[in-house]
Amino acid sequence: MFLEALGSALLGLALAWAAAYRLPHRLPARSLVLSTGVAGALFGAFLTHTALGSGHWLVILIGAAAVAAALLSLLLRPEERFRRRSATA
Repeated sequence: MFLEALGSALLGLALAWAAAYRLPHRLPARSLVLSTGVAGALFGAFLTHTALGSGHWLVILIGAAAVAAALLSLLLRPEERFRRRSATA
């Protein structure tokens, strides 16, 4: 279980780093992005491990990556060029 947690934390950190590297203009502070990726991956691993048991390490890592990606997508802001201004502003 320790290796599952360590692997999922590293996977979440890698996903968060890739997102922060590719989309720095659409994400908040890098420290928030990195901690959200790790926390999301750990929660996803915990959730998948609770549902399936300990024998499915690959599926647990996939679940960790899915939850981390979902939480990171919640941090995205819209691009500036598509933001509309109201007529009264």
